[in-house]
Amino acid sequence: MGVVPLVQVSVKRQKEQQLRDALREMREAIDQFHREALAGAQYQATNQPGQTTSQQEQSPRSNPQAQNPQAAQAPNIFADPRVRVMITDQTIFTTDNPDRFPPDLDTLVKGVDVLPISAGSLGRRGNQNFTATEAASDNSQVPKTKVYLRRIPVDPMTGKAEWDFRSCYDSADSTSWGGENIFDVHSKSEGVALNGEKYRDW
Repeated sequence: MGVVPLVQVSVKRQKEQQLRDALREMREAIDQFHREALAGAQYQATNQPGQTTSQQEQSPRSNPQAQNPQAAQAPNIFADPRVRVMITDQTIFTTDNPDRFPPDLDTLVKGVDVLPISAGSLGRRGNQNFTATEAASDNSQVPKTKVYLRRIPVDPMTGKAEWDFRSCYDSADSTSWGGENIFDVHSKSEGVALNGEKYRDW
C-alpha cells in the first residue's frame, strides 16, 4: 500500500515538469515574436514608401527619433543578436496592441511573414548606430513564413490545450484577460503543486 502514494507523487512530479516545459516553450515563443515584431516596426518607421535613404534621414516625419526625443533613447532592436528576422506583416497588430506582442497563440502556430536580416549586416550588430536600413539592405529578399510554435501545448494538469492569458496591459494580479495581446500564459488548473504553489501562479 505504501508504494501507491510514491507512484502518485512520481506521476505528479512528471506532470509538473511537463507543465514547466510547456510554459517555457510558449513564453520563449512569445518573447521571440515580440522582438521580431519590434524589428519590423522599426524597419517600417525608417523606410517609408517612396522615399530614398537620404530623404528618410532628412525627414523628421520618417525619423521617429527626430520626431520624438524619447525615441532616441529606445533600444536598437537590430543590435540584439537574437533578432535574425523581422516581421513584415504589421497589419496583424491592432491599435490596441502597439507594443506588438502576439494577438493570440494561433498566430504563433500559423506563422507570420518575415524578412531575413541581410547577412552582410550581422557583423555590425555591436555598433550602436546600426540602423534598420542596414539590417535589411537587400530589398530583393522575398518574405517567408516563420512558425513560432509547432502546436499549442496541452496543459498536463487539465488535459486540454487551453490556457489563461495576460496582456501586457493587465496587472500582475489580474484575474481576467484584457484581450489586447498575449504577454504571458498560465495554467487553468486550480491544483496545488508539490511545493505548495498553485499551478495557475506559475
